[in-house]
Amino acid sequence: MGKCNIVANKNGVLYLLLHLLLLCCLVVGEFDHVSGLNYTKYIKQASRLRLERIQKHLEKINKPPLITIQSPDGDIIDCVHKRKQPALDHPLLKNHKIQRVPPEMPKRLKQEEVRNSMGNEATIKGTPRQWQWQMWHSNGTRCPKGTVPIRRSSVHDVLRAKSLFHFGKKQRGFINPARRRADAPDIVSGNGHEHAIAYTGTTQEFYGARATINVWDPSIEEVNEFSLSQIWILSGSFNGSDLNSIEAGWQVSPELYGDNRPRLFTYWTTDSYEATGCYNLLCAGFVQTNSRIAIGASISPVSQYTANQYDITILIWKDPKLGNWWMGLGDNTLIGYWPAELFTHLADRATMVEWGGEVVNSRANGQHTSTQMGSGHFPEDGFGKSSYFRNLEVVDADNSLSSVRGISTLAENTNCYNIRSSYNKEWGTFFYYGGPGNNPRCP
Repeated sequence: MGKCNIVANKNGVLYLLLHLLLLCCLVVGEFDHVSGLNYTKYIKQASRLRLERIQKHLEKINKPPLITIQSPDGDIIDCVHKRKQPALDHPLLKNHKIQRVPPEMPKRLKQEEVRNSMGNEATIKGTPRQWQWQMWHSNGTRCPKGTVPIRRSSVHDVLRAKSLFHFGKKQRGFINPARRRADAPDIVSGNGHEHAIAYTGTTQEFYGARATINVWDPSIEEVNEFSLSQIWILSGSFNGSDLNSIEAGWQVSPELYGDNRPRLFTYWTTDSYEATGCYNLLCAGFVQTNSRIAIGASISPVSQYTANQYDITILIWKDPKLGNWWMGLGDNTLIGYWPAELFTHLADRATMVEWGGEVVNSRANGQHTSTQMGSGHFPEDGFGKSSYFRNLEVVDADNSLSSVRGISTLAENTNCYNIRSSYNKEWGTFFYYGGPGNNPRCP
């Protein structure tokens, strides 16, 4: 642990400021030992003014809890009264009343048991019904009824970000599949984002999407890189500043969470990732209703190479009565919703859906990153080795789910990360995707 000495002046120093400065001094020593990554170069010297601003921001998003739960992975989960959660601080939600009537669920297709590509029986492990798949559940403590679990943010979390403004935000890194060729040369998207995705056309109307997503723990080369697998619900202009996006899936992000664990996440934006929206509950917006699932908490267990495969099923859809965009997990678990008031284009409907993986390639050493996407293996390796999305479905104007057909696929650099789609009776429309990043064909 790094050494740090703090001396108070004769007039005394506020305890809070001393505490913050101590955290800052300890940060370097602590981060050097997390996940084998070098966090030191991402920790900037924090001035008194910066620490005060950080603390003020944390006071806004870390609401007073009724009880607090310590997770074995180091997370602190605060059980906050649902009417005190960060979402309701949004100026557009000043008069918003939390939706109490359950939304009308889309008509759904039944999941089935499958066999792996080797011909051996393999039951795919889905979201457990007894809520033991998030690590903070392990000691048996639950948040009381009427509260929602919120992962507490720390000074450490903010100091890892590029700035306070960038904390909890994605940098502009989306792609417009309609304007990119699938055989594009080695060109990365804005800010070094690379993808392997399946997507719908842009001439249809969508009111939601669903998929079952294989969960792995890909390795990350640099602290400011991430690897995620998610669903995108999109509407607006890819070339302007009005793109609306609702996103959910799992991600590994050392910068955001301080470790290499896969975590359930959400995201939203209404201005092409410029100023609005954020991950999880790190800003006002997403309204959580579930008291047992913590957005941003780690997922365990995860898939292992040629061993058990674990996946989560995510459904995002627009409530036909009130217009809010809901998120469901597993068979019938409601997590919460993005209020219709937040959006412009998505206040009506979506015009595109995307499913797949995204990584950040910072080229820190002048070479392509070795950050993995999915399992870190190319799609041709198949079940138990390569990561998958299965049972891709979309919601129509009648609030009905149907298997999506005729999807297109895109990967900017197939030598680094790739995608292969197919269809069968058990998995419907599905694809394998991912890759290792840096390799002899991806220098």
